[in-house]
Amino acid sequence: MTESGASPEDPWVKASPVGLFVESTRKGSVVSRANSIGSTSASSVPNTDDEDSDYHQEAYKESYKDRRRRAHTQAEQKRRDAIKRGYDDLQTIVPTCQQQDFSIGSQKLSKAIVLQKTIDYIQFLHKEKKKQEEEVSTLRKDVTALKIMKVNYEQIVKAHQDNPHEGEDQVSDQVKFNVFQGIMDSLFQSFNASISVTSFQELSACVFNWIEEHCKPQTLREIVIGVLNQLKNQLY
Repeated sequence: MTESGASPEDPWVKASPVGLFVESTRKGSVVSRANSIGSTSASSVPNTDDEDSDYHQEAYKESYKDRRRRAHTQAEQKRRDAIKRGYDDLQTIVPTCQQQDFSIGSQKLSKAIVLQKTIDYIQFLHKEKKKQEEEVSTLRKDVTALKIMKVNYEQIVKAHQDNPHEGEDQVSDQVKFNVFQGIMDSLFQSFNASISVTSFQELSACVFNWIEEHCKPQTLREIVIGVLNQLKNQLY
């Protein structure tokens, strides 16, 4: 109630300047309260767009890490499988890996043993190759000597065909003995110069060395030709 006895709800009061002031003040307070409530509500609501973005980025990071980890695991597994296949192939190829080693029983061969047996086998193959190369070289020399002997025999046959009456004269047994004696004398000279009789073991080794050195086809051929030429000069 005012001093004049009128209430603020009376139309006259509302129309008066005082009433208008009161009404505007009341509306302003209501609007300000509404604004404050709206701002408070807006600030209390979470920003879902930013959270979704952070969540997706985190999920992408985790997925990238997982892919890298998976790729590394697969590459490592492939490497181990390749090494295992290599060792399995070595055990299949190298004969000594297939032989039973009684020192380890029925246990599976370790990688170190497989590698050592492989190295030993390769060294053995190198030695065998060198030995075969030496044998091939010796056989080539023998083939060369046989070719030379073949040519000489062909020349002898041709000479006999050109002079058929040359061989009609028979030789005596003494001539045959002289041929044999001349060959043996030549061989004994090299034998006596090459053989040592210090011990039986050394004698045996020297005999084999002498045979390999002085009893080759080429060497024997030269000895026989020399003896025949010498006897021919004596006879004719």
